Parts: sequence; C-alpha cells; structure tokens
Amino acid sequence: MKKFSSMAVALILGSVALLVGLLAFFINWNVYGGGMPGYNALLLPGNMSLVYVWHPIFTEEIDFWPKLALQSFGQFGIVALASGVGTKLIRWALQLRAQ
Repeated sequence: MKKFSSMAVALILGSVALLVGLLAFFINWNVYGGGMPGYNALLLPGNMSLVYVWHPIFTEEIDFWPKLALQSFGQFGIVALASGVGTKLIRWALQLRAQ
C-alpha cells in the first residue's frame, strides 16, 4: 500500500470537510429552515474562521454569497491545516518510536 503524503491527507480531509459543510448548510437551509440539530458542530471550523479571521477584517455586514464563500474557505482551510499538522506530528512520533 502506498503511503499518502501529509499534503495529500490534508487536501483530502479538507475537501471532505468542505463537502460535509456545504451539505449540512444546504440541508439546514432547505429542509430545517435554520434549526438543524448538530449544524454548529458540523460547521465549527467554518464558523470559527468567520468569527476570528474574517469578522475583524469585514466589520460591516456582508452579503450571503461572499459570507458562504468565506465560511467554506475557512471550513476547508482549518481542517486541512489541522489534519496536515496532525499527520506530520503522528509520523514524526512514529519515527521516533521506531528508532
């Protein structure tokens, strides 16, 4: 079995998180009308980026589509960054243990 690089793992997990976030957003918007259980947990990385990264830059209210794009970018970016760093740390720890 071929080992994936840390970058590949990060991109795959970031893409999965983006798809899960967009699907949760779509279901919350169209099916539940804004009250889907677990919505905040599924979109936690995207919501964190909106509050702590984008809100200080864009202090005024922005339209729906740019806000969705920023949330999606944050959802992908935070999960990809965290999984990339986590993969690197796990591989580093396994190498130290093998020595």
